[in-house]
Amino acid sequence: MGKVTGFLEIDRQEQKYQPASDRIRHYREFVLPLPQAEVERQAMRCMDCGIPFCHGPTGCPVHNQIPDWNDLIQAGDWQEASRNLHSTNNFPEFTGRICPAPCEEACTLNLENVPVAIKTIEQAIADKAWEAGWVVPEASPHRTGKRVAVVGSGPAGMAAAQQLARAGHAVHVFEREPKAGGLMRYGIPDFKMEKHHIDRRVVQMQAEGVHFHYGIDVGRNAKLQTLINDHDAVLLATGAERPREAGLPGADLKGVQFAMPYLVQQNRRLGGEKVREEAVLAYGKHVVVIGGGDTASDCVGTAFRQGAIRVTQLDIRPMPPAREDKLRIWPYWPTKFRTSSSQAEGAEREFSAATLGIVGEKGRVTHVQCARVDEARRPISGTEFLIRADLVMIAIGFAGPLLDTYVAEMGEALTLDKRTNVAANTDDYRTSVDKLFAAGDGRRGQSLVVWAIREGRQAARAIDEALMGASTLPR
Repeated sequence: MGKVTGFLEIDRQEQKYQPASDRIRHYREFVLPLPQAEVERQAMRCMDCGIPFCHGPTGCPVHNQIPDWNDLIQAGDWQEASRNLHSTNNFPEFTGRICPAPCEEACTLNLENVPVAIKTIEQAIADKAWEAGWVVPEASPHRTGKRVAVVGSGPAGMAAAQQLARAGHAVHVFEREPKAGGLMRYGIPDFKMEKHHIDRRVVQMQAEGVHFHYGIDVGRNAKLQTLINDHDAVLLATGAERPREAGLPGADLKGVQFAMPYLVQQNRRLGGEKVREEAVLAYGKHVVVIGGGDTASDCVGTAFRQGAIRVTQLDIRPMPPAREDKLRIWPYWPTKFRTSSSQAEGAEREFSAATLGIVGEKGRVTHVQCARVDEARRPISGTEFLIRADLVMIAIGFAGPLLDTYVAEMGEALTLDKRTNVAANTDDYRTSVDKLFAAGDGRRGQSLVVWAIREGRQAARAIDEALMGASTLPR
């Protein structure tokens, strides 16, 4: 590495945030980037650690060559760092913003709780590449004559489509919504990632030969079998949108709903799209969010920006420790106490809290009934309590792809796994239907954007091999 003792001499620095009192007044990104010179100093902290767990299977799913681009950054060669980063990750500006950074947990320096600021550096490289004009279309110089359909334009579908187009295939992406991006556009709030990042990637992909078809809901207003008949291969990259049922008494009261429709509605407003359903707003309300994951946290941040009086987040899990046992867990992702930027904006968090039911009057929610739980997460008698609620969001995860679309159309011909995801392995990503492949959350189950990008890239190589007998695409 460029500075062997950098990790000893330079303190870890991360991007800062606008104060919570300022950022809740708008929906824009609020991260304050580090100056370029400081990013280069942070890259100097990367150790010559021998086995870089950060980009192995325990760290980065797309196998970003983190030590390599850290070395390039500290030497001032940002353009080559960008080329290296893009060689493993189609959309580093996405992951640099919304990935939870398992690479940092796997960093050797994390044994001392001061990992290299990998996520900050990744975003800086990606943003610099766009500013400098280094990100350009990479159209294939030859055409294979093969047609591939990609169903869904989330991170898995976009990554697969771009890779397949660069291999010379004619790629057609079929998207249900008016714009591309999947839940990156409609589920992730703008304050975490503004949507112009997606728009410019779509422009790049179109210049590379990818055709986007919007308003096509495969299995509803278009037949999957027709796509299979009209193309040499079809990739299902529809995500896992079906919410887990909470089974709570009172869940049918007015003011109670699943989290994702709430987030989608707000993103449609910000994107200038028409919202047809009844408006759901948190202004002047006591909001309760049931669930402890990223979607729940996004609901918290959105509710504050809409003017909620109070936001309470319920988590059935016990409060995790502030620090994990490094020698037992590292380099794997640990369970430890984390506070998201949205939670830091003023959320009240209740741990070891089971939701027993929703209480209401005249058909509208008024309270959430809770109880403390034991180690087996069973409610403890006598610990019941009520939390005032005018709006309740259920954010306890997703169960798999929507079943009333192509799943219903294909019936028994399309095999699902025991979790009702589309069954396909990670060797060839083939489903039980000839010419049909599957990747991303619809195959893997609810996961991270970086895992979706990995699966899209690998599925693209598998499809290229199936069509051509061999592939030069990276796996």
